[in-house]
Amino acid sequence: MKLILVAGARPNFMKIAPLVRAINRHNDRLEDKATRIEFLLVHTGQHYDIEMSEVFFRDLGLPKPDINLEVGSASHAVQTARIMTGFEGVCLSEKPDWVVVVGDVNSTMACTLVAAKLGIRVAHVEAGLRSNDRSMPEEINRLVTDALADLLLTPSPDADENLVREGIPREKIRLVGNVMVDTLVENLDRARQRHTQERFGLKDHSYVFVTLHRPPNVDDKNSLTSIMGTLVDLSERLDIIFPVHPRTRKQMVTFGIWEKAKQSPRLLITEPMNYLDTICLVEKARFVITDSGGLQEETTYLGVPCLTLRANTERPVTISRGTNQLTSIDSVKMDIEHITEGHIKKGEIPDLWDGKAGKRVIAELCRC
Repeated sequence: MKLILVAGARPNFMKIAPLVRAINRHNDRLEDKATRIEFLLVHTGQHYDIEMSEVFFRDLGLPKPDINLEVGSASHAVQTARIMTGFEGVCLSEKPDWVVVVGDVNSTMACTLVAAKLGIRVAHVEAGLRSNDRSMPEEINRLVTDALADLLLTPSPDADENLVREGIPREKIRLVGNVMVDTLVENLDRARQRHTQERFGLKDHSYVFVTLHRPPNVDDKNSLTSIMGTLVDLSERLDIIFPVHPRTRKQMVTFGIWEKAKQSPRLLITEPMNYLDTICLVEKARFVITDSGGLQEETTYLGVPCLTLRANTERPVTISRGTNQLTSIDSVKMDIEHITEGHIKKGEIPDLWDGKAGKRVIAELCRC
């Protein structure tokens, strides 16, 4: 069986790594070489900054991509078109049995469209997640990908329910668990050994870890000014470490709030973090403020309180079972006070978030 594994942006790499490990372990156990799995790793180049892509391949032990389409940054339409044009040639020359896509970025949808039109089967890892907010480009990517995929591999029962509600036949749906958690489990000891919090002079469980990058939060001057004002105020009481996404930094400079934020002595603004340092800092944080999808899952697994600055989430299991809570620009100060006063949400790890999802993905592909 021949697979093409597609990675396009930073979150994809953490989801691809467990699949590569599972394939290698599958092949190592084989006595019959006829059932060997071949794979080609294709990096679309949707994220081209080294801190956003190449460093993740190194940290996660991923092999160098066999093909890099190097599409770079552009509008959604232009980027999607570039990916499709480049990926079509790969499919025609390699003739895979399956194209395996992960997550919900433009590469996920673009490569699914190409494969479906060429009659190549598509497996979508992390299928069925829904925010029910079509203003999010990721939601459009999820809907299109799941409508076309032949095998939908889901992380949680709510994802199965979403797909059935949309008319996807149950025989296409497989609940396999969360591949992001596989990567977390695989790398947690290595992350702990970095002692990143100590390098920044931070004490365990006495600081706040922050990430922000989504357009509603960082592209609107009033929103970003309000959020940064809240962080500056909070930094008078607690240390904050804030690895700034390039998009967010650009907007802070544009809106004239960069210098003020940098002057706050307990608000530590850094360059983007690699995966291992991020996990180390998240685990030792008192709580996390974010608008990231992946951090909602990672904090749930680690048992760290998380305030997600979004109106909705495609990962509701992190709220119903985990430590996550949605907040808003208007309510975040109150929610921060609630946590600092000791009202900590006690969560649990959802079913099948056990570090074995990648193995189940490959087992399902072998059955089809």
